[in-house]
Amino acid sequence: MKRAILAHVAIACIVGCQAHATELQCLTDAQRSNSQLYAQLQQEAYSALERRAENYEQLKTADQIQAYQEKLRAFFVKQLGGFPARSPLNPRTVGTIQADGYRIERVIFDSQPHHHITANFYLPDGPGPVPGVAVSSGHSRTGKTADYNQRFGIMLAKQGMAALCFDPIGQGERSQILNEKGQPQFLGTTTEHFLIGVGSILVGRNTARYRVWDAMRAIDYLASRQEVDPQRIGFTGCSGGGTVTSFVMALDDRVTCAAPACYLTTFRSLLETIGPQDAEQNIFGQIAFGLDHPDYVLLRAPRPTLISSTTDDFFSIEGAWENYRQAKRIYARLGYPERVDLVEVEGKHGVHPQNLATIAHWMQRWLLGRDEPVATVELTARPPSELLCTDSGQVLTLPDERSVFDLNADRAAELAESRRSQQTSTPHDALVTQIRQRLGVRPNAERKPPAFEDLGRVKREKFHIDKLILRTDSGIPLPALTFHPPAPVDDAYLYLHSDGKLGDTEPDGPVEQLVDDGYAVVTVDLRGQGETAIGSRDRLLTDWKTYYLSYLLGKPLIGGRVEDALAAADFVAYYQKQRTDPRKVHLVGVGHAGIVALHAAALQPELFASVTLRDTPRDWAGIVQQTTPAGQLDSTVHGALEVYDLPDLVRLAGDGKVEYDEP
Repeated sequence: MKRAILAHVAIACIVGCQAHATELQCLTDAQRSNSQLYAQLQQEAYSALERRAENYEQLKTADQIQAYQEKLRAFFVKQLGGFPARSPLNPRTVGTIQADGYRIERVIFDSQPHHHITANFYLPDGPGPVPGVAVSSGHSRTGKTADYNQRFGIMLAKQGMAALCFDPIGQGERSQILNEKGQPQFLGTTTEHFLIGVGSILVGRNTARYRVWDAMRAIDYLASRQEVDPQRIGFTGCSGGGTVTSFVMALDDRVTCAAPACYLTTFRSLLETIGPQDAEQNIFGQIAFGLDHPDYVLLRAPRPTLISSTTDDFFSIEGAWENYRQAKRIYARLGYPERVDLVEVEGKHGVHPQNLATIAHWMQRWLLGRDEPVATVELTARPPSELLCTDSGQVLTLPDERSVFDLNADRAAELAESRRSQQTSTPHDALVTQIRQRLGVRPNAERKPPAFEDLGRVKREKFHIDKLILRTDSGIPLPALTFHPPAPVDDAYLYLHSDGKLGDTEPDGPVEQLVDDGYAVVTVDLRGQGETAIGSRDRLLTDWKTYYLSYLLGKPLIGGRVEDALAAADFVAYYQKQRTDPRKVHLVGVGHAGIVALHAAALQPELFASVTLRDTPRDWAGIVQQTTPAGQLDSTVHGALEVYDLPDLVRLAGDGKVEYDEP
């Protein structure tokens, strides 16, 4: 009986919450579909891509193409965060398997000191030196031992080439987050990459920085083997391995021949279909700068490159053909049209037998000088356990092993030291300007006060709620609610919550308690929240698609939200007041919206009488060290810790103004 009563209570609560949300909606269905932040960002991206297309059409001569390559490559490396100094590989072979016509060595070598790469080295029998091909895994939990990666190694070895199949971070034996049993915490490898991205972004890096450097170190390993000719290096990989191949072939001139599989398309096609993908596939500001998918091929022109695709891939095949067309034109202008090609095989995402045979043929043509057909064959993979390089199956259990989180934390500590020395000589206003520029927030004089649209009133027993839309010059409407007590005092509250305008508005909740105390309270959906969001917020990874689309445009998502918060605060301060006589505004920020509130208070402290933060991080340096920074991604700012940390914002907001309300 008790269970039945509890079930009825739970159902009643759900129905009540749904009715509460519906009653307080401010946008019509049509307005909502036209007001999503993601859609606006898409249009900005399309405009930027059109500008990039115009620049592409100006590439007529070899000198112009070379200048274009140098400009984009310098930008690419800078946005990755640069690369560390090369350190000794310290390679060791921990076991060998003799197979039919080749052997497989299980090897471990250093990417950076105490940061190891595990790999399987497929070496054909017979005299050398032979070409060497690095194979980067796609997003497979088993990494190098996944059946399709094994087939890469076997096929290449049978064609007379060495192949190094290595584990990327977050996969195979290189999971960067282990549970108490020493096993990967997350089944989804992209989840690790997203979480690595949080700290990487804050220190001015990218998950791709680590993956690209590992790939370059894999080339170093190949070049170090006496059985391999360092002048004949190839690179391939599928899906996430196709991403790494695309990046490395664009940045490392040692890659003689490349064959990225099931990745290359165009950003236009990507954004029209599945949208931005995981952390390492998005480089800060690259769309705004003009670095599109075709440029990964153009940056290496005229070195041999094969685009391997499938008809039903979720990476658009139409985009792959447009990518190829752009490359073919540039290669032709350089006099080598035969050095770029595309293979399309019917099927879904992956390396089908004909894809694999064509990749092997391509490598054979350009690395062995042998242009003979390669037959499609069935290749048998080994049990993954036979190919492991560590006793435990994870490098993090090795003595003194350092994870990517440790490497980012080291960088955060270096930046903290440099900030301390810089800020002693940086005037207050100059620091505020630097922070504003990092956020992409316009100066106060360039932002217009918001207009508002009254949408009607909802009655409650002890107060009423006015529904409204704040209209700013961003073009994104801000649905808002004003909770009015019968006789409000002049001071008022602006309440920002991770869940938008409905956060903490439940009966007898925090907002209603403020109303009971006589305060008017304004709650608001910041851009990309509530009614302008594309879906529900992931508690671990946040709204990562919107975040990364903004990131590709070089616009921290939080920067736009800070402008929204300042606009909402302006409304609260000056509603029915003279511009010379604003009311006192008390600011509350809950969850990641607390970081928005803190930035707003630091940039325009005169607008706020007090700032109260709840469930909000005290600093970003601590976030960098966390292996599971849940809910933090969409509040990050690329390279923020190069200039400031959250305690600096508390100081800029004013002595005693900011209070953390901890449970």
